[in-house]
Amino acid sequence: MKGYVVKTPKFVQRIFPERIWAFPISEKKEVFLTFDDGPIPEVTPWVLDTLKKYHAKATFFCIGDNVRKHPDVFRRVLEEGHSIGNHTFNHLSGWKTKAGTYIENVALADKEINTILNKTSQTEKQGPLFRPPYGRLTSKQSKLLRDSGYKIIMWDVLSGDFDVKISEEKCYKNVYENLELGSIVVFHDSLKAEKHLRYCLPKLLEFITERGWNAAAIPN
Repeated sequence: MKGYVVKTPKFVQRIFPERIWAFPISEKKEVFLTFDDGPIPEVTPWVLDTLKKYHAKATFFCIGDNVRKHPDVFRRVLEEGHSIGNHTFNHLSGWKTKAGTYIENVALADKEINTILNKTSQTEKQGPLFRPPYGRLTSKQSKLLRDSGYKIIMWDVLSGDFDVKISEEKCYKNVYENLELGSIVVFHDSLKAEKHLRYCLPKLLEFITERGWNAAAIPN
């Protein structure tokens, strides 16, 4: 991803009000950590261990092909009470993909996800959450997804953990300086982001805990 904004401007959120960028502040004092691109055995289990240490919940936007390759890791995400969402089967950019092809790819990811969901007690709890890779989605793709019942989950804080040009300290600063109650934060449980994530996530969870806030899963 070339060129990105850490804090999503309000005017962008107003242009696309049908997409969810953040949640209203509530008495629960919640923030919403999300992890894109997994599940993978090299990173996702560590994320789950770290979340458990802080009694935190999160939302994992999963690539269908990774669910197919690593079903046991995906099952653990479900078993530990986190929310899951669709992130396409092959991490497609909506801007570079025809609407029909894009929706078919989302459906392929759904097939892999639902194969696991149908074998677990989590089935009733899961809703159709979707996050477009790179945040890139055309208006037609957005409408087709929403007409199918998906909630399109964007973000208001982008950690930049995927950016190898920034330091671990900068990644952490990106988040804690912009985090607000109700914020949706993007991390990645991927090999590319691993170095930044291992530094940033424990510090951020400590930061959240010290303030009496709660890291919560996005409601389905």
